[in-house]
Amino acid sequence: MTPHELHVLLARYARERLEPSLPGAPSSGGGPLRELERQFVEEERAAVADRGEEAPRDPDAFVRWFENLRETGPGQGDPLFPWLAQSASLPQMKWFLAQEVAGEAGFDDLVALTQVKMPLQAKLELARNYWDEMGRGRASAMHGPLLSDLARALDVRAEPATTVWESLALANLLVALALDRHYAYHSVGALGAIELTAPGRVAQVDRGLDRLGVAKAARRYFTLHATLDLQHSEAWNREVLRPLVAQEPRAARAIAEGALMRLRSGARCFARYRREFALPAGEAAEAAPAQACH
Repeated sequence: MTPHELHVLLARYARERLEPSLPGAPSSGGGPLRELERQFVEEERAAVADRGEEAPRDPDAFVRWFENLRETGPGQGDPLFPWLAQSASLPQMKWFLAQEVAGEAGFDDLVALTQVKMPLQAKLELARNYWDEMGRGRASAMHGPLLSDLARALDVRAEPATTVWESLALANLLVALALDRHYAYHSVGALGAIELTAPGRVAQVDRGLDRLGVAKAARRYFTLHATLDLQHSEAWNREVLRPLVAQEPRAARAIAEGALMRLRSGARCFARYRREFALPAGEAAEAAPAQACH
């Protein structure tokens, strides 16, 4: 099985478990697919295990370690994003956005799944984060649909057949972590890594869209996350990570692994996108393909 075939299957499996259904609806059964998903996640874990083990168990030291991932984590400073800001053509930007739309797992739903039975302080911050994602009760301000609005405005179509496997794998990883309570702390780390590292990247995408003449209203998803995620990250680190590690020091490694898994998966996407655009790698290291994909 090729990596693309595997992740198309896992993406369908993820949708089947996430989307509302009714008794008697057709089902894949899940057994073999669940095992493929588990193998994928465990091999992603194994790839970051050594670095994850270095994460300190002291709450304050752990937060400092986690925040340092903004500079030292996989994929940080990738040359793809300055290029998108300064040089990408509109067709190239549309291809990039198609991959991003296909790899979007729904941050609001992932937060909702992750917060189940979490300790009170962490749960409250996850709830505040979710409420922001939901536009604080206003449909027009919900974050998720803003990306879909941009895709419609630019006539960007995301289809599994034209999506690179690396993008599908990113979404599959996030869904797998959020749905399995054995990976709940990993999901906290993965989502926290998004909040930590996304602002710099989305700001550059926003600049590229502006340069290409895309209306401010259409690119609101990127404009919003360039600033709001900075606030979300500070609150996440203070109100979620620190108290969780203080209460359960063993969670530090799981949170660290989740963050590194997410960043490594993102780095793999960036490297693939650069190859599609025939860009030099610069100083960014490519993440190796997941060994589950065979």
